[in-house]
Amino acid sequence: MKMRTLMRIIAREALDKARSLVLLLATLAAAITYAAGLDPPGGLWQDNSNGHMAGDPILLTTNLARYRAFYYCNSVAFVASLVAIVLVQKEKLVKHHALEAAMILVLFGLIGAYAAGSCRDVNKSIYAMALAGAVLIYVVIHIVFFTLDHKDKKDDAREDLLLEKRRKRLLLFAILAATITYQAGLTPPGGFLLQDDKLGRHHAGDPVLLDNYPRRYNAFFYCNSISFMLSIALIILLVNPNLYRPAIRSNALSVCTAVGLLCLMGAYATGSTQHLKTSIYIIVLAVVVLLVAAGLLLVFLLKRHGNSKKNPPSAPIKQKDQKGERKKHARRKYLMLLGILVASVAYQAGLKPPGGTWQSGDSGYEAGNPVMHDNRRPRYLVFFYSNSISFVASIVVIIMLLPQWLRKEQQGEWEKWSLRVMNWTIRLDLFALLGAYAAGSNRGWKTSMYVVALIIAVLGYFVIHMKISTCLERRRKKRDAEAAMGIIV
Repeated sequence: MKMRTLMRIIAREALDKARSLVLLLATLAAAITYAAGLDPPGGLWQDNSNGHMAGDPILLTTNLARYRAFYYCNSVAFVASLVAIVLVQKEKLVKHHALEAAMILVLFGLIGAYAAGSCRDVNKSIYAMALAGAVLIYVVIHIVFFTLDHKDKKDDAREDLLLEKRRKRLLLFAILAATITYQAGLTPPGGFLLQDDKLGRHHAGDPVLLDNYPRRYNAFFYCNSISFMLSIALIILLVNPNLYRPAIRSNALSVCTAVGLLCLMGAYATGSTQHLKTSIYIIVLAVVVLLVAAGLLLVFLLKRHGNSKKNPPSAPIKQKDQKGERKKHARRKYLMLLGILVASVAYQAGLKPPGGTWQSGDSGYEAGNPVMHDNRRPRYLVFFYSNSISFVASIVVIIMLLPQWLRKEQQGEWEKWSLRVMNWTIRLDLFALLGAYAAGSNRGWKTSMYVVALIIAVLGYFVIHMKISTCLERRRKKRDAEAAMGIIV
């Protein structure tokens, strides 16, 4: 009887996990495909001339076959996502993995729509689709070579729990990374050409960045595409327990995630500015932050090594209690969620800066350049570097949360130390994001000062609230103690 009840509980937990996975995937897929359908790649015509009407997709006129491929793939993903959201409460469909199969169809629809809409060259579309297959092949090879000596422990509940926690963090990153890279690939930084160029090399609907700086555009395209395809491949692998368990144990998925993050950083450096010097500044900033993190890790390892020589362990260290483990997991989950969300908004804001970009060079400005960069340069620089610091700090926090290379007896001290570093990094991240918001959300320094004053006022409110709460709590404890003494007397 007890065994039957236990099996029901396990089945219910598995059902809830599958349902939450489908709902999360379907919701985000529906959001990005809906936006992409209404704002298609290539932009929209701005006038009625040459056989087209204002508001029609440019790609529909210039490249009908490619537009149809994008449109139908995007529509299949959108419709399948909506159907999955509506039917996710049907237990029979979830039990038979019908909705998970539908989500695989959604992912392949996204791959097809991205390959068709993110570029105008057939070879690039093929390369983009081949990236997903290359990632899957790499993961299989990595699993084969790094799990040869691994033996599964039957009924190891603790290991299963840790694997499930890591799976959730990786899945959260993969879904949000796929979301922002899908949108950035279909609507690249700088916008689209509204008419054919004078030399006839590029046509209306082609990216402005491709017309001005082909190498920079190619670097952005391939970095963004690698990150997108890595994310899609991760989601496909993380759906099936038979695939993600050995992949997580061998750190294959952590390697893929780290590569995806570095490519995301490369896409940001090349796509957020059209100036080589500024891109170098971003790369240097990222390298500095990564070197600081690596230096702190080296100091920790050297300190640990020195302590182990002075005081060699006489007996195995016992694991901390479950309460401490839950607190650490909650903190890591909080940091991962915050890092991913901030990286997402900073990535999108960097590629599409406030004020927009110049659509043509007729007015004396370079097409694709941020308008604020030319009209209000100091304000733009404050926004740009604050946003970049926030983005890089978020990426570093996510990377620090990925590895699990230390032995179990060392993980407790490492986690305690690394969580402190990541807490301070996240604070820097949020303050930089506030600075970017204050500089980019308006065009007057007076209004920016109002935003800063508002931030100080909110922080002051929390300080006053905490002080009042602390005083009231002390008084309550004092009254309770006095009442207890009166009863004793």
